[in-house]
Amino acid sequence: MKKILLIPDSFKGTMSSSEICEIMKNAIRPYYPDAEIISIPVADGGEGSVDSFLAAAGGEKIHLTVKGPYFEDVKGFYGRLPDHTAIVEMAAAAGLPLAGERRQVEKATTYGVGELIDHAAKSGCRKIIIGLGGSATNDGGVGAAAALGIQFKDSAGKPFLPVGETLSEIASIDFNGLQPELSDVEFVTMCDIDNPLCGPHGASAVFGPQKGADEAMVRKLDRNLSHLADLIQNGTGKDIRNLPGAGAAGGMGGGMAAFLNSKLQMGIETVLDVVHFDQLLENTDLVISGEGKIDFQSLRGKVVVGVARRTKRKNIPLIAVVGDIDDPIEGVYQEGVTAVFSTNRKAIPFDMAKPRSKSDLALTMDNLMRLLSNSRIAS
Repeated sequence: MKKILLIPDSFKGTMSSSEICEIMKNAIRPYYPDAEIISIPVADGGEGSVDSFLAAAGGEKIHLTVKGPYFEDVKGFYGRLPDHTAIVEMAAAAGLPLAGERRQVEKATTYGVGELIDHAAKSGCRKIIIGLGGSATNDGGVGAAAALGIQFKDSAGKPFLPVGETLSEIASIDFNGLQPELSDVEFVTMCDIDNPLCGPHGASAVFGPQKGADEAMVRKLDRNLSHLADLIQNGTGKDIRNLPGAGAAGGMGGGMAAFLNSKLQMGIETVLDVVHFDQLLENTDLVISGEGKIDFQSLRGKVVVGVARRTKRKNIPLIAVVGDIDDPIEGVYQEGVTAVFSTNRKAIPFDMAKPRSKSDLALTMDNLMRLLSNSRIAS
């Protein structure tokens, strides 16, 4: 075997994708010492996305002070790749960990995310990828839009900065002040959920409670996002209400589509495009991917299946090494997965399995390499 690509997602709560790549590589080396092993760490758009992109593609992390979820100063950052693509993870400015014990989603803003985008654009980045995930907000992205020059006005025509609880007070939206540097920037928004903006499966109902909203507040936030969707449709003709992914990160997905004409794209597709995965597949003998749990939801575009769809076109075998396997998963084989192996070596609860997750992964990879090095697939 001459060339192996490693492209796992993180195992949530146990190992980052970079750690998994290192464990896999160390298990492969004794059996294939001369093989070219390429690691491509993957993140889903949430916390850690910038680091994963930088690890996979190179580049630098840019640090700057921006506004946090409650308009306090926080130390934010974004990544700049060698081709001047910027990677902005909204969690760096509006993430739930930044809110601490204060879970007041109705008062939280994405303004700092807009500041990160603004800095990247003014620094010469002509493509900006926004990773959604782990947000403390439910403002439909209006905070970020305001930081970029869009004005939201009340019934008296006075500009103000809306948050989730005050979206209903927006009477008009003025796009004229949008920063001119953004006009020739390509925006891609990573969202690994396809929830609509409003309704029982929307941003407020599904994600509001974990951000501190009670039932009454969930209903109010949902009505307010609906009001915002009406204003956007009446003013621009864009219907974001039922746009798949619009409900990601408190409606930030819909906001990015409405305010920045951003394309909403599954996170793994974005990663594969940025690292030029199709070119990396040339002369590759084996791809190893993985995620914490593989189940029927994996077919909606999670990492393993997203990678498998690409390897299938090139007729390259893909092995998935996962923490857990749930029924039914037969569909993943039709998508291009060659085989699935679980790292669970003992039938024990997760809290007991967690401390041994790294050693279990190493042992599973060792067993897999023993098999491959003595099988026809390695020839």
